[in-house]
Amino acid sequence: MRMYDLIMKKRNGETLSDEEIRFMIEGYVKGEIPDYQMAAMCMAIWFRGMTDEETSQLTLCMAASGDQMDLSGIEGVKVDKHSTGGVGDKTTLVLGPIVAACGGRVAKMSGRGLGHTGGTLDKLESIPGLSVAVNSEQFIRQVNEIGLCVAGQTGNLVPADKMLYALRDVTATVDSVPLIAASIMSKKLASGSDAIVLDVKTGSGAFMKTVDDSILLAQKMVAIGTLAGRRVVALITDMDTPLGHYVGNALEVQEASATLKGEGPEDLTEVCLILSANMLELSGKGTYEECLQMAKRAIADGSAFDKLHAMVTAQGGDARVLDDPKLFGQAPFVEELRAPASGYVQHIDTEGCGIAAAMLGAGRERKEDSIDMLAGLYLAKKEGDPVQEGDVLARLYTCESEKMEQAKQKLLSCYRIGSDKPNTLPLILAKVTKDGVERYDIRS
Repeated sequence: MRMYDLIMKKRNGETLSDEEIRFMIEGYVKGEIPDYQMAAMCMAIWFRGMTDEETSQLTLCMAASGDQMDLSGIEGVKVDKHSTGGVGDKTTLVLGPIVAACGGRVAKMSGRGLGHTGGTLDKLESIPGLSVAVNSEQFIRQVNEIGLCVAGQTGNLVPADKMLYALRDVTATVDSVPLIAASIMSKKLASGSDAIVLDVKTGSGAFMKTVDDSILLAQKMVAIGTLAGRRVVALITDMDTPLGHYVGNALEVQEASATLKGEGPEDLTEVCLILSANMLELSGKGTYEECLQMAKRAIADGSAFDKLHAMVTAQGGDARVLDDPKLFGQAPFVEELRAPASGYVQHIDTEGCGIAAAMLGAGRERKEDSIDMLAGLYLAKKEGDPVQEGDVLARLYTCESEKMEQAKQKLLSCYRIGSDKPNTLPLILAKVTKDGVERYDIRS
């Protein structure tokens, strides 16, 4: 078997066999297939696509390329959630404790932020003392004891994905739906959960900018998970405006904590309740409506907040910051961004907000960059809100004063203010299951 022949086969629009895909991934990871041939294959896939069966086999081979988590020691159904990334997306910090409080088992491997999107691990590490470097024995024990653990991926989890992503990043093939789907789902399958809820973001702050493209990606991922024997549901959620009011690591932990106390913003609370209900339903805890009411009670009675407290403590963190956010401290440099005109906030460039937060120090452009845990944004006005000239649109926080002015100008450019109140989309735009697509993307 020759890689040359496989490239030609895919270039001509033919379907690769399971054996051919296995040969390709195993050979690439071993160094037997060079980058230039795999780059040619990625471009052929970008143009020709892959069937669900091809994408599923690609995903399974990638998942098998390194370590795979054995979660058989965890009692009950292990459920995970994956977000395709957004701005102000602190949902894991809210829904994990909710699901655990309702008897679910959340065994979650998370990642770090890069570019305009924030990473769950970075947010957790803003809590003094908290470690996301959890070995497999502690991981299993913690999920059994409190129902929840969020940890970093092992160094050898899905090495094929690390190699392929680096190659795609420099060959203009990042936005291939089969390759995105295989990248995401290979990590989810290797992480070992029985059930997966996919939060596929769409809009200006997401990698997928349109609802149709997001649905296409969701369908591909649901098909992969189903063929691999997992229970999978995907929700298409709005990322045309930042989620919640805060963007930045310690700031987002504070907002997540407030949400679990019943004091969070409406949009974040609604999305987290819906995602939690789907996770609980996949876990066999009842119908969707029963699970939704269960999730609401977990916030109302304080049990969800208690689970976050327990997880932080179990992972060595100082849980006092959850009760008293002032213990986080505040960035020494704070400035307000004021509205240049009166009217309504018609749109916010969400990706631009993420870039502004990163410019303040809240994110990284390269994996080795350090993060200012106190840096970030408070968005006082969001899409649809009325404003008067001079009103505070946002506050910017940083520990390095020289970063402020450029970030402030970037954030100002993200706001569009006009005389007409805009129509808004619902927070949940569609639901994708193995049985089909249900759409809700009607403006109100």
